Amino acid sequence: MTRIPRLTAALCFALAASTLSAQDRPLPDPVLDPQVTGEKTAVLAGGCFWGVEAVFEALNGVKDVVSGFSGGSKIGANYNVVSTGTTGHAESVKITYDPAKISYGQLLKVFFQVAHDPTQLNRQGPDEGPQYRSAIFFSTPEQKAVAEAYISQLNDAHVFPRRIVTTVSTLDGFYPAEAEHQDFIVRNPTNPYVLANDRPKIRQLQKDFPQLLKTR
Repeated sequence: MTRIPRLTAALCFALAASTLSAQDRPLPDPVLDPQVTGEKTAVLAGGCFWGVEAVFEALNGVKDVVSGFSGGSKIGANYNVVSTGTTGHAESVKITYDPAKISYGQLLKVFFQVAHDPTQLNRQGPDEGPQYRSAIFFSTPEQKAVAEAYISQLNDAHVFPRRIVTTVSTLDGFYPAEAEHQDFIVRNPTNPYVLANDRPKIRQLQKDFPQLLKTR
C-alpha cells in the first residue's frame, strides 16, 4: 500500500487539495431508510481504511469500528498480500452501531459525503488499485435495498460531477487487519499521509455533521 511517507507535510496537503471529494452542499438524506432495532453492523470500503475508520469512530451511536478486508477469501487476507491488488479484497471497515441513534442510511450519507470520493474507480486519492475501490458489502436484503436506492438517488440528483462507481456486493466475509492498522490515526496523528488525506476528512465531518458527532 502506498502511503507516500517520503513526501513533506506541505506537499501532502497540496496533493490532498486536488484529490479530496468535499461537497459544497450537503447530500440529501436517503429516501429509503427503514427503522430497525438491535445492534447492527455495516461493512464499507472507501480507500485506505485508516481515514474511513476514524470518520465512523467519531459518530454518535457507533460502538466499534474495525479495519480489515472484504471481497476476497480468508486466504491472503493480510496487509502485504492485499496490497498487491491481486486478491480481490478491498480495504474495508466493519462498523458496529446502534440504529436507535444512527441509521444505516445516515452512515451511507457520511460515507458518500465525507469518508471518500465514490466517483474514483479502483483508487482513492494517491492510492491506486482494486483494493482501494469504493464498495458497500451488505449482509441483509434491507441493506442492499437502501444502498442501491441511495446510489440511484444521488446519481439522479447529479450531486457529484461524475457518476458513482460504488459497487454493492454480498458480504461473504470480513477479515480484521493487523493490529498496527487499528486506530492508526489515534496512534500516528502526525503521519504525513494522515495529515494530507485523513485529517481533512475529520474536519469536514465536524463541519458538515456536528449533530452526529459523539460528545466528550
